[in-house]
Amino acid sequence: MLERVRQCCLVMVILLTMPWAHAQTAAALDQLRADRAGTEVLVSATIAFELPAVVEEALLKGVPLFFMLESDLLQERWYWYDKRVTGVQRQLRLAYQPLTRRWRVNATGAAGGDGPQGLALSQNFDTLTEAMATIKQVSRWRVGELGESESSGKYRVEFRFRLDLGQLPRPFQIGTIGQSEWDIRTSGRAPVRSEAAK
Repeated sequence: MLERVRQCCLVMVILLTMPWAHAQTAAALDQLRADRAGTEVLVSATIAFELPAVVEEALLKGVPLFFMLESDLLQERWYWYDKRVTGVQRQLRLAYQPLTRRWRVNATGAAGGDGPQGLALSQNFDTLTEAMATIKQVSRWRVGELGESESSGKYRVEFRFRLDLGQLPRPFQIGTIGQSEWDIRTSGRAPVRSEAAK
């Protein structure tokens, strides 16, 4: 029995000291703000991260990256769990176009959110730095709407940003398992500020 306990402890120590067990988050949320403008709730955020060399190399080989933005609008309740008012998603696709040597960012409403789908915006950039600046900056993203009857409650926004590994080609999905360079994600929350509080 004592030998078995010692073996379990040894396995736990090995698992805890392996490099992938302490993988650091590759992204940080520098700024997150939620404002109410009329009936709309708008989110602005600044995400700080650098693409690791292995990820940038995959981009240059023609593999597009998909970044997912997710936001939930919650009504705070002291007597029960917070009520989810809306949830929206936005997908950002970053791709390199070798023929033109330009970078392209496509923004679409992702399936699974409560917001309107089908909205698609595309922009071309001369450098990866310019394209990444667009991905890292979220400006006045409409994440929900509150009616007149909902003006008195307290609300907050929960925001998540991540590199969607499920959208990568299958060989890359398998190759990224256990590699912290591909784990680009961050999250945060912010109270919804009314117009009067500005």
